[in-house]
Amino acid sequence: MTVLCMIIPSCLSKSCSLANPTKRRNVCEGDKPFAQRENKLACELKLLKSLALPLMTAFIALSPIVNPPVSVGQTIDVQKGASLFNRACIGCHYEGGNIIQPGATLFLKDLRRNGVDTEEEIYRVTYYGKGRMPGFGQNCTPRGQCTFGPRLQDDEIKLLAEFVKSQADQDWPKIENSGD
Repeated sequence: MTVLCMIIPSCLSKSCSLANPTKRRNVCEGDKPFAQRENKLACELKLLKSLALPLMTAFIALSPIVNPPVSVGQTIDVQKGASLFNRACIGCHYEGGNIIQPGATLFLKDLRRNGVDTEEEIYRVTYYGKGRMPGFGQNCTPRGQCTFGPRLQDDEIKLLAEFVKSQADQDWPKIENSGD
């Protein structure tokens, strides 16, 4: 293709035809009429224009702006969320399930059915409890609805709610934990 020949310096004096790639012509020769060279230039320009949109689309699709890499902060938050989950929730909600009440798993279909499919609702239920699930918030009331174990700070519950929502959205993939 002509475009490739323009990029490679050793090919500058050659022209590669899209219609017949085996046929090469020397464009430096002055024996071609001006109209023929102009026609060829128009053809090459048309080819370049036809490739512009697909190349631009590929560039944008593969761009880090569209697909940002996972930041160190996001990775740390996932690890902190996994650690909190392993400390406070895994006893009942192993891999997103629920060993106490099977219809109240942390999978998206059950969260939606139970009206707990947003981070805010997950935060509220984690803080105050609901049904058989105890609340873990510092100011959780009534006392019988709250955990008798250690309470979580507000920012920990927020991080835990983000983690649970993220895991539910991904159908609970395995998360490696550093053992915190």
